[in-house]
Amino acid sequence: MSVKSVTHLNFRGEARAALEFYRSVFGGDIAVVAYGDAGNVSDPVAAGQVMWGQVVADNGFHVMAYDVPAGMPWDRGVNSFFVSLRGEDTKEITTYWEKLSVGASIVQPLAPAQWAPLYGMLTDRFGVVWVLDVASP
Repeated sequence: MSVKSVTHLNFRGEARAALEFYRSVFGGDIAVVAYGDAGNVSDPVAAGQVMWGQVVADNGFHVMAYDVPAGMPWDRGVNSFFVSLRGEDTKEITTYWEKLSVGASIVQPLAPAQWAPLYGMLTDRFGVVWVLDVASP
């Protein structure tokens, strides 16, 4: 069994520039899907903003980023990142969830989601936001 953790950085219109900067520092490949590319545009101004982006380098560096939509709360320094923990074993992810949830605020209960067999989000007792999910087969 294994899990992978990746830091996700949350921006308001600066995700693409941040990803390009991190690629210039660490090297690697950049991939970006804009809201407009995915047909997920409620505000035409946001069409070019990043819905999903990442930099992955051969040296092990991996970071993901996106632009938080205008209709969602975002405050630099308050919710500017989260840690994603993904695994393939439901029991293992559930065990991590149970341990992380002690003293936590549950944002989204761990449950099946449209895109994953299990998905959940919580803010742990130290104020760190975690997203746990089981990779789809």
